[in-house]
Amino acid sequence: MDSSSVFLSPLWQDGITLFLGIVVEALPFLLLGVLLSGLISAFASERQLLRWLPQQAWLQSLAGGVLGFFFPVCECGNVAVARRLILKGMPPHVAISFLLAAPVFNPVVIVATWVAFRFQPEIVVYRVVLSLAIATVVGWMFSAQQELEPILQPSLLEQVRRNRAIERSESSASLLSGGTFVLGAEGNVRTAESVYAAAIAVPPLVGGRQRWRQLIDLWAAELRELGGILVLGAAIAAVLQTAVPRQWLLTYGQDPVSSIAVMLLLGALVSICSTVDSFFALAFVSTFTPGAILAFLVFGPMIDLKGIGLMLTAFKPRAIAYLCLLIAQFTFTAALLVNYYGS
Repeated sequence: MDSSSVFLSPLWQDGITLFLGIVVEALPFLLLGVLLSGLISAFASERQLLRWLPQQAWLQSLAGGVLGFFFPVCECGNVAVARRLILKGMPPHVAISFLLAAPVFNPVVIVATWVAFRFQPEIVVYRVVLSLAIATVVGWMFSAQQELEPILQPSLLEQVRRNRAIERSESSASLLSGGTFVLGAEGNVRTAESVYAAAIAVPPLVGGRQRWRQLIDLWAAELRELGGILVLGAAIAAVLQTAVPRQWLLTYGQDPVSSIAVMLLLGALVSICSTVDSFFALAFVSTFTPGAILAFLVFGPMIDLKGIGLMLTAFKPRAIAYLCLLIAQFTFTAALLVNYYGS
């Protein structure tokens, strides 16, 4: 058997087709996420973003989840937005709630799920409500972690600290500006704020053209970083999906417990974008339990291979492991209740 026959085998063809399908489906939403991330960086004020946050940690987590409705990006692009929100001063637990809720709790995915499961509207309601609830609870649990070192990657943590130092410097400068003047070396009168700003070398606000140039550079840098991770995750997902026999999945589809476990695993491995995963799940309605279908629709958008790869650009592996375990437990319990009591 020559090498060309191997690459032309049905298994290779299916793998390449799945890989290209995942990339083509995910890339527009990754681009949307990078676009929103850059716009937040260039034009949003961290003080404005933090002003509307409640004081209670659980309400902050709920607000982070609801924020996903106004930033309609799926799991392919929400990591870029979450990273930018953290850099803008958003508490990490709020960004985590956004990260988990945004792939489902947004108008695009809600409409897509309704179109696929209009004959089972309870699936649509369960998916939206459960996704927001899990995102809120998990974010609230992470709010107990006050130190950022165990959660954030060192590179992101360094940028957060740098931004906070600049913000504190600007706040101190504003306190010095209350009518206080000093005499300069040449006898000219200067405000204390201008002296302080010069001492800490705060760069001036850039003009419109320069700001757009910096924005384009930021878009290119994030697209290079996140795009490479997306391609790697899509390749792994395609290989695993073609290697697992479909008949094995169907064998465990009707058991109320094992069917949920299978669909949790399938949701993580297949890595289908949340805007189209409801149509994929629709093919398993006749062979899998309703709770298992719900588990796939809730767990997959939060935790999948390409999503984990993208999360690693912002969060440490240990924090991601905690996320996976918590979300899996909550999803499994809810899906089990649907199987036994939902019908």
